Amino acid sequence: MGTVIMHSVASVDGFIADEKGDVGPLHAWYFNGDVPIPTGGGDGYAPSGTAGGIRVARASADYVRSMWESIGVIIMGRNLFDQVNGWEGRPPAGDHVVVVSHRPKPEGWHPEASYHFVDDVTAAISVAQELAGDRIVAVNAGDAGAQILAAGLVDEVAMDVVPVVFGSGRRYFGAIAGQHLLEDPHVVLRGEGVLHLRFRVRR
Repeated sequence: MGTVIMHSVASVDGFIADEKGDVGPLHAWYFNGDVPIPTGGGDGYAPSGTAGGIRVARASADYVRSMWESIGVIIMGRNLFDQVNGWEGRPPAGDHVVVVSHRPKPEGWHPEASYHFVDDVTAAISVAQELAGDRIVAVNAGDAGAQILAAGLVDEVAMDVVPVVFGSGRRYFGAIAGQHLLEDPHVVLRGEGVLHLRFRVRR
């Protein structure tokens, strides 16, 4: 089975968005570089004002490309799904998306898209790993990701840390309870406006 990696861009103080879900400057480094990164969502993934899709600095390019090409399935929570409308059925990476939600897929929503709605984090990992095969299962950080980590189902934590302090908002680790130990980082890569870190979860 593929590795389960909890992943998101985060502020230095550990937030992935403000209280309303706005990422502010956190994702600017995805669009300010010279190297284009192919995405499943195509140019439509780029926010308004960032024509041309994802373009990262050369220092980040190999890392980001390798990570995104390795993803088979993305797991996301319902809040993020609603906020981005599931990327209109075209995830930025991977072939499938698993949404952790007690509510079903909206009726008539992109029937062609391989999106699976499950109401339990253990079931979400099971479905995702079956779909991903040997490829990575990428778990979006936040409340759903924190529940999956707390259940002992995450193999690695990946953070793209941006030099900004939010002060409040939606936390990378959600409302996780208890202590969870990570190994020393096995990836420490300095980009432009971002620091890429990856840690294995200590068993």
